[in-house]
Amino acid sequence: MRILLIGASGLIGSAVAARLKRDGHEIVAVGRGGGPAARRVPADRWVRLDLRQATSVEAWLPHLDGGDAVVNCAGVLQDSSRDSPGKVHRDMPLALWRACETAGVRRVIHFSALGVDRGGITDFSRTKREGEEALEASALDWVILRPSVVVGRPAYGGSALFRGLAALPVFPRPAEAGPVDVVQLDDVAETVARLIEPEAESRLGLDLAGPDRLAFADIVAAYRRWLGWTEARSFTAPGWLMGIAYRAGDALAWLGWRPPVRTTPGREIRRGATGDNSEWRRVTGIEPQPLAAALAANPASVQERWFARLYLLKPLAIGTFALFWLLTGLVSLGPGYERATHYMLAGGGGALSEPSVVAGGLADIAVACAIAWRPTTKLALWAALGLSLFYIVAGTILLPELWADPLGPMMKIWPILALNLLCLAILDER
Repeated sequence: MRILLIGASGLIGSAVAARLKRDGHEIVAVGRGGGPAARRVPADRWVRLDLRQATSVEAWLPHLDGGDAVVNCAGVLQDSSRDSPGKVHRDMPLALWRACETAGVRRVIHFSALGVDRGGITDFSRTKREGEEALEASALDWVILRPSVVVGRPAYGGSALFRGLAALPVFPRPAEAGPVDVVQLDDVAETVARLIEPEAESRLGLDLAGPDRLAFADIVAAYRRWLGWTEARSFTAPGWLMGIAYRAGDALAWLGWRPPVRTTPGREIRRGATGDNSEWRRVTGIEPQPLAAALAANPASVQERWFARLYLLKPLAIGTFALFWLLTGLVSLGPGYERATHYMLAGGGGALSEPSVVAGGLADIAVACAIAWRPTTKLALWAALGLSLFYIVAGTILLPELWADPLGPMMKIWPILALNLLCLAILDER
């Protein structure tokens, strides 16, 4: 079959692509990104498309030509500079369902979220339900899948957060987190493979809920045991502390980042993610894997322990690096301006001394801002690397005695370069 797979670069989408390719299907992958994402997903063709803009029937008809089925794995947490739940969960699917009817592509598998049919408490769950209702009202052969929190060997979003929290020596337990029926990524992908076939049942919604009903802290503890670490100390995180964390995540999202800790997941976590998996098991014959069994079947490697430790250090490292460049620029233009100008004059800068100090300060501030803004972070990190090397060369030429300064202004550039390279190495989100 030729299958149009939307959201192909995500955690679920990439796993579904790999599973469907095993059965010999032709995959036309749709995603916002290109480059590494397109090369990583096992697809026959990649369509680069911003789903926020794909809200008309005409946007989809060219990609449905010759198609046999559609799998929609697209989802976003909340409004940000890069995401819009209303457009991705409601407006885009409505156009897609109408385009499927026009093109004669009847088989549709649509990913929603567990519990949205029981009432929306956030824009995420409300718009997910609106996308479901539009599909239910169509003439298509649809299946709506509502997974709980999805975990697996790959890590992204919530599944990555569990690993990161498991690496903390002291675990801040969320006070109001509801129970979760975690479901394995392999079981989710296998479900799509079985239901994509034309003879499979249709016009039904299935809760993809795992067999274990676990507290949030129990899930983190299971990952900690899997990673080979002893039980961590814990404390109940007060509401005000979690509120700060959620709002900090919201602010980062408007800078283009995708932190898993935000207001929307915070509210959804309080509700929990539980459901009845009996209909899922009946329709597909799948017996969902318990979390402990799935972890035991795939022992953690050293790479997993690296990832877990680096997960929460990543925002700290990048944030610290951006702050470093911001402060160096502000200091050179403020309290350190006269000393910087003195150094330039002593090195023979002459009339260019003051303009050079101003240019350097502004360049540092520009690098800091570009590091903080996610779409330009990678370019800014390379610019910071080049600027640091330039400062080494210029400082050596103009004031070679700085190498002998007991405060080590030239020596300290080398750990800065190391941090720069580290930030570049761990920048990828998927």
